[in-house]
Amino acid sequence: MKIIIAGAGEVGSHLAKMLSKENQDITLIDSDQTKLDVIDSNYNLMTWNGSTSSFEDLREIGIKEADLYIAVTPYETRNLSTCAIAKKMGAKKTVARIDNSEFLIPDNRQIIREMGIDFVIYPEQLAAIDIANSLSHNWSRYWGELHNGELLLIGVKIHDNSVLLNVKLKDLPVTSHDFHIAAIKRKNETIIPNGNDEILPDDVVYFITTPPFVDHVRELCGKKKRAIKKALIMGGGRIARRFAELFNDKFHIKILDTNMSVCEQLATELPDCEIVYGDGRDIEVLRENNIYQYDAFLALTDSSETNILTCLTAKEFGVPKTIAEVENLQFLGLAENLNIGNTVNKKLLASSRIYKILLDADESDSRFFVLSDAEVAEIYVRPGAKITKGPVKSLRLPFGMTLAALVRDSEVMLVNGNTQIREGDYVVVFSLMGTLQKIEKWFN
Repeated sequence: MKIIIAGAGEVGSHLAKMLSKENQDITLIDSDQTKLDVIDSNYNLMTWNGSTSSFEDLREIGIKEADLYIAVTPYETRNLSTCAIAKKMGAKKTVARIDNSEFLIPDNRQIIREMGIDFVIYPEQLAAIDIANSLSHNWSRYWGELHNGELLLIGVKIHDNSVLLNVKLKDLPVTSHDFHIAAIKRKNETIIPNGNDEILPDDVVYFITTPPFVDHVRELCGKKKRAIKKALIMGGGRIARRFAELFNDKFHIKILDTNMSVCEQLATELPDCEIVYGDGRDIEVLRENNIYQYDAFLALTDSSETNILTCLTAKEFGVPKTIAEVENLQFLGLAENLNIGNTVNKKLLASSRIYKILLDADESDSRFFVLSDAEVAEIYVRPGAKITKGPVKSLRLPFGMTLAALVRDSEVMLVNGNTQIREGDYVVVFSLMGTLQKIEKWFN
């Protein structure tokens, strides 16, 4: 598949690197050569120094043959206009990054489609929804849904109070097969486990399960249910505003910001929220705003370092749930290893959403990212596929993958060693990044 990415910022560069591992035909275009120079030569992609709005440059990089054109420059207007141009010049599908929720309104979306923009990506909206999911399922680090919520992927950080600790997976203290451990994140490494692997303190364990067994998974992990009703937010930026707009009826929200004009604007736009002029980095300001009475603290400023440190401070005040916006990709691993709760990165969320749009072009295959170095795929089993030649335990599947669940005639079921995969099944596969192309050969 030929894919052109316009804009070599963090979203475009991250997406280009990920897609290059899938052996796609990738061209990354940007007018700033220094940004293109950062792309390592080890990646299987082409860079082009030129204008995303230039007809000549678009022709030179083969826009007429492009299966997907993705505009993720920092400028909304440019993204929309270059997508419209690309579509007129022959690109089959286009995706534009936007900064305005008006483009999501159904009537307006129809106008955008008629202009030639097939999909829009609003990173702040994705981040706001991700935060809301984290608060609703606050005992987990990750919550993903497949098949309208019939199948769940849940990531949980394991502490000393879990009965799963220091036990080999083949010896887990369970009597029924109502979940599947698909992966283990240990510090900066993702492990696709087998029966001899153990769960260690501070591992993030990824479970595939179904809704009736969520409480069982939670109890095994030593987690308790907690209702989140009050959220204190530091930083009145775009993510905070969008979160407050979408979820002020679900949570009592107070926003702290150091800019008086921002506070005045927020007070006008968000009449149902408390807006306070103050510096959330100041412990006395946090005390004055009764931080210890809040169920959640969201650090959403432009500074990743500030967000991480203030979440640690909020933890010291006893706030049960903290979430830090960490936009600096270099700090993500550090932040996830600290006891600050969840992190949110709108660049990764945008990249993941675009990646799913790309792969949904194949109607038999739907994927979404879970981690920066692993992914989940639903793969259709074609007639005569190698995966159907025997029960799972006899197949000698390649390293770096696990079969977690399948959908057969609209029925969801978990996979174990005795499961026999059949033609026409949709199989949920968890795999390390870059290995999926090899794995798909088993299904064709």
